[in-house]
Amino acid sequence: MVKRINKSINKSKALKQNIVKTLKFLSFLLLGIFIFWMVYKDQDMSRLKSILTNEVNYFWIVVSLFIGLLSHISRSIRWNLMIEPLSHKPGMLNTLLAVMIGYLMNLALPRMGEISRCGVLARYEKIPFTKLVGTVVLERLIDMLMLLLLLLIVVFTQFGQVLEFLNNNPDVNQKIKKVMYSPVLIGGLVFILVIVWFLRHQILRSSFMKRMMSYVHQFVEGFRSILKMKKVGAFIFHSFFIWFLYYIMLYCIFFSFGFTSHLPALAALTVFVLGSFGMVAPVQGGIGAWHFMVIEGLALYGVDQADGQVFALVAHGSMTILLIVLGLISLLVLPFVNERNITS
Repeated sequence: MVKRINKSINKSKALKQNIVKTLKFLSFLLLGIFIFWMVYKDQDMSRLKSILTNEVNYFWIVVSLFIGLLSHISRSIRWNLMIEPLSHKPGMLNTLLAVMIGYLMNLALPRMGEISRCGVLARYEKIPFTKLVGTVVLERLIDMLMLLLLLLIVVFTQFGQVLEFLNNNPDVNQKIKKVMYSPVLIGGLVFILVIVWFLRHQILRSSFMKRMMSYVHQFVEGFRSILKMKKVGAFIFHSFFIWFLYYIMLYCIFFSFGFTSHLPALAALTVFVLGSFGMVAPVQGGIGAWHFMVIEGLALYGVDQADGQVFALVAHGSMTILLIVLGLISLLVLPFVNERNITS
């Protein structure tokens, strides 16, 4: 009797978890589609078709995709370097396949990729799942630090360009000031701070804080792995190289269009950083958010909104297709690569 009750409880919990996951997937997807629709609702489809047929230099898109593949290989090498101090040395091919499956899962549900690739490697390389999660948490922190470093470079080198844009577009300047000094925004922030202060004890005892402390513990374990790392120089190199390749991947697409091919490398860096922050948004593959940020970034350098929309659509579309193709191939190849391990 007790066993039946426990089984029914477990089934109900699993059902609730599946419902929550489905609702998350649908909500994030609908949010991304809504932002995408807002960005492209006025797009002239005949003009878009004409540009895609006659004006795009697809050679640079192919080069961009090849560089993207190199960046994924570099990320896989860096992850292997982080795992080795944990007394495990996974095969490079398995690590690469796990990374590509992770990217594919992120297109289905934001942040699911990190869990998925840890699960793949834990299964086929017999590495404790929690240890892998620790390295991924640390990896994400390092990526955020790299993004902030690039943001600082953009701020210091392109601040004049931003000021010039605001001076030439007083309506945008007024909108920014209106938002910054909005009584609703200021009042909302004060309200949130007051609520946090009064509920601080409950927050500290909440499951959310326990989860955050778990992440901190995982981060500490992952950080210790770096201190034990034998190839620290290689780790630092790949941490910079990954983001350099990401940037070059986008910069190559600038040469695919006449309206962006003349822009300087720093313009591409600005657009890249803004787009990267769009990717942080909790929507599948940054859909909508990435497009919006890239279009606004190109506008800083005089690129018409309609042209910026075409650029963002082609750039994001090509990157997404690459991730889908490589992710699906990885899913198919992975069991065959590890056939001996499965049978044994």
